[in-house]
Amino acid sequence: MAAGGLSRSERKAAERVRRLREEQQRERLRQVSRILRKAAAERSAEEGRLLAESEDLVTELQGRSRRREGLKRRLQEVCDDPEELRRKVRELAGAVRNAKYLVVYTGAGISTAASIPDYRGPNGVWTLLQKGRSVSAADLSEAEPTLTHMSIARLHEQKLVQHVVSQNCDGLHLRSGLPRTAISELHGNMYIEVCTSCVPNREYVRVFDVTERTALHRHQTGRACHKCGTQLRDTIVHFGERGTLGQPLNWEAATEAASKADTILCLGSSLKVLKKYPRLWCMTKPPSRRPKLYIVNLQWTPKDDWAALKLHGKCDDVMRLLMDELGLEIPPYSRVLEGKSVTTFNQRVQEIKDPFTFWAWQFLWQDPIFSLATPLRAGEEGSHSRKSLCRSREEAPPGDCGAPLSSAPILGGWFGRGCTKRPKRKKVT
Repeated sequence: MAAGGLSRSERKAAERVRRLREEQQRERLRQVSRILRKAAAERSAEEGRLLAESEDLVTELQGRSRRREGLKRRLQEVCDDPEELRRKVRELAGAVRNAKYLVVYTGAGISTAASIPDYRGPNGVWTLLQKGRSVSAADLSEAEPTLTHMSIARLHEQKLVQHVVSQNCDGLHLRSGLPRTAISELHGNMYIEVCTSCVPNREYVRVFDVTERTALHRHQTGRACHKCGTQLRDTIVHFGERGTLGQPLNWEAATEAASKADTILCLGSSLKVLKKYPRLWCMTKPPSRRPKLYIVNLQWTPKDDWAALKLHGKCDDVMRLLMDELGLEIPPYSRVLEGKSVTTFNQRVQEIKDPFTFWAWQFLWQDPIFSLATPLRAGEEGSHSRKSLCRSREEAPPGDCGAPLSSAPILGGWFGRGCTKRPKRKKVT
């Protein structure tokens, strides 16, 4: 006789009864589910009686259906009609003009125009991986700052934007000409590796993706610090990690900017990760004193109900309309002044009266990353296999163009990771 008072045969009988009851419940659930899929006019009297006897199951199944439909709607991409979008952009332009301290939060959606996939869109990296589908490779060295990146740089130059907080690792904000002090790249930068033994940390900006050997909790890049010889590490913050580096994460500046902001503009971010950073949303302040929020996204975000205005549109389309409404020219991007001689450049400078347009032509002369980059030392040329950024399409930096191992494009070590969940470990008793 067991301690509970039941014999072994009695416990087995009780277990059989429990399993039989569960199977009957599941079968009843399946029957009710099949009936609910029918139109009311098509249900028989017997089926109507079964539904009447199963009110709890009907309520549960209808709740499940509503939740599924709600999730589907959240994943759908919605576009405002052109006239409605223009009206909303006019309202956004007024908010930009009147803002005393405007901070921009950016996500993967601002880089899709550079052929870098987003994460949670219909064809996003996480969406495809969760469906068990493969993620197509992308040559990230071919990506260049988009119209949105260049517009943000222009707005900052005009002192309409005070700070940019980005979730992106693609380095395109840096390459758009934004000052380092004006950017917080919360999840790192694929072009930057650091020595954490040097104080302060010594940064090495490269013209290639430094993350090919790195992954979650494995950050060494295979190169060494030029000063102390310590192994360099990448700056990427993977899912499940806490970002501790000063730069390029720049959390201190991001937190300070959020505390000063009276307006926040979110561009191309699902906000599912950013919402988990309370210090970016001033949640300690009463609602009336929190910054006004403006969101540009094609899909639902968890901050929509808090937003003063939600614009359903592609970031480049919205920013093009916004810059036109503000009367600002969007500076074009080029790695170098392709096809232009120095004489032509100087002649054009003499014709330009707008100081910023002059700045834009100077900027066209060279992508900032080339002046910031630290060249590889002798013997380090073979330390990577990534394609390097080149100053022009025809010209490659001598001794610093890693040869890809195959003709297929290669993804960075940071790209497409962090989606799959680890299997749960069994507890050891």
